[in-house]
Amino acid sequence: MSGQGFSFEAPIGWKVVKQGSSVAATDGSVNRYEVLRFDLEKPYRIARFAAVSRELDGVAQRLAGQLGGRVTARSTAVMHGRKSRAYTIDYGSGKALQIAFVLQDQTEYEVLCRRLSSAPASGCAQLFSSFALS
Repeated sequence: MSGQGFSFEAPIGWKVVKQGSSVAATDGSVNRYEVLRFDLEKPYRIARFAAVSRELDGVAQRLAGQLGGRVTARSTAVMHGRKSRAYTIDYGSGKALQIAFVLQDQTEYEVLCRRLSSAPASGCAQLFSSFALS
């Protein structure tokens, strides 16, 4: 799958929808891979990673609250050679959302993987490892 400035792999047979600056692939009512692209007001600089990480920790906490869930994991990850922040949010009746924020210059990419909490996280790991900037 590819969108404006990015690409990722999704399992064969999943339904793909491109809308605006996002691309999503779904399988059923829960399984979803999605990348959303947003413009930043100011260019991102890696020297600000610690400050940006604290801000993103708050964003993930607010998202968990909106979903009626809780952040169960947070980490620094490397995606397409860039330091990124990644989170797991457990919510609803047995659902998990894994989200990573990748920043480059004046662009933010949100890489999302939704799955059943009981399902292996390997599919999300595949999404995150296949994400690439173009």
